[in-house]
Order: sequence, then structure tokens, then C-alpha cells
Amino acid sequence: MEAVNPTPEQLQKVLSDTPKDQPVVMLNLLRFRDRANYTDESTDRSGREAYKLYMQEAAACVKAVGAEVIWSGHSVGSLIAPPDESWDQVLLVRYPSIDAFMAMIESSDYKGVVKHRTAAVRDSRLVANLEDRV
Repeated sequence: MEAVNPTPEQLQKVLSDTPKDQPVVMLNLLRFRDRANYTDESTDRSGREAYKLYMQEAAACVKAVGAEVIWSGHSVGSLIAPPDESWDQVLLVRYPSIDAFMAMIESSDYKGVVKHRTAAVRDSRLVANLEDRV
């Protein structure tokens, strides 16, 4: 099943299940559209170009909540995965807390740029992760 944006139920579950006093690392797995699909404008760019624009514009939103992209790259193949599963881009973003993540996605600045992500992405996964304290 293809997924682009989290549902309110998914957000609420992760928000309630994640400790508030720990950093959270979001694993982003992204598959881009060939052509970006903007609903409110006739912009002609590829999905990858639209996502690059999203990353440029969202950078200030990420920084504003004390978060940082800690790794970004592309997949070259899966060793353990369904045969038809592949991802165009992988990102790890560390947030100081789940509340910082929520503050970012609820900010008016972020709401102004997320349209590029929605237009760019055909399928994605966003997985919240806590670092083990050993």
C-alpha cells in the first residue's frame, strides 16, 4: 500500500507511545513520482526536483526545532525485502524529542512547504526510532 503523509491516527499513536524526554530519529524511505503532482499550481518539475525544493525550504523548519539531518543518501538495492520494494532516497533526521517533531509539522512555515513533499512522493515510510541507551 502506498503512503505519502501520516494519518492523524498514526501521529497520535506515535505521539502517545514515544517518551517525551528522548531524542527521536526519523527514518525516511522515499519513492518519487516521475513528475511532481501539484494540486494547486501548474509547476512542471520531476518528483526528485520537487523533493529537493522541499528539503531546501524545510531546512529552516528543521533547524528551528533543534533537529538535524544526520544522513541522506540513495538506495542501491535491498538484501532483505520484498522483490518489488525499492527506495529512491533514505534520510535520517534526529529531533530533540517527539514534541519537537510535532511542533515542526504543525508550524505554519512547515505547512507552507510540505506541498512540495506531497507533490514529489509516490510512496514513503516514516519510522520513529529511539536510540538505545547502553
